[in-house]
Amino acid sequence: MAEDAVDTDVDVTADEAAPNGGSSRTLAEKVDHLFRTVRSSRGEYTYEQVASEIRDAGGPTISAAYVWMLRNGKRDNPTMKHLEALASFFGVPAAYFFDDEVSQAVNEQLAVVAAMRDAGVRKIAMRASGLSSESLGTIVDMIERVRALEGLPDGADGSDAGSAPEGRTKGSRTPG
Repeated sequence: MAEDAVDTDVDVTADEAAPNGGSSRTLAEKVDHLFRTVRSSRGEYTYEQVASEIRDAGGPTISAAYVWMLRNGKRDNPTMKHLEALASFFGVPAAYFFDDEVSQAVNEQLAVVAAMRDAGVRKIAMRASGLSSESLGTIVDMIERVRALEGLPDGADGSDAGSAPEGRTKGSRTPG
């Protein structure tokens, strides 16, 4: 991967960070999900950007048209090298494309990243740093009570993290 690709800002859209509740999805749906959720600071990556950065990083030969076909379900049997290159580009393990448990775990991480990019959530997390376990427990209890008062899900498992406003993360495309 080119150095400038690693230092790119990445937007993770919270509404798209954990689709389908973990149900099995097609390769095209998984590729599309990565395009929609892992973004540069300028928005969604183009097919040419993906293909070019994969080639520049010494990956396999891949065209923008082929990336488009994978995303749109026109091709559904790429080589392992192509899957590994796409996974590397988006900062996910290659298993994301063929292991539903890995896909679900990655999508949950993307949702957490999106929630943490919300300025209010980030401010609370920064202020809580260094507090005792007992104090953190008290804060969590207070947050759960406020969420209940506002009619929000409890969020205990992070499943509602997708309800946070859009966020972005600085650094690599790695979702965590």
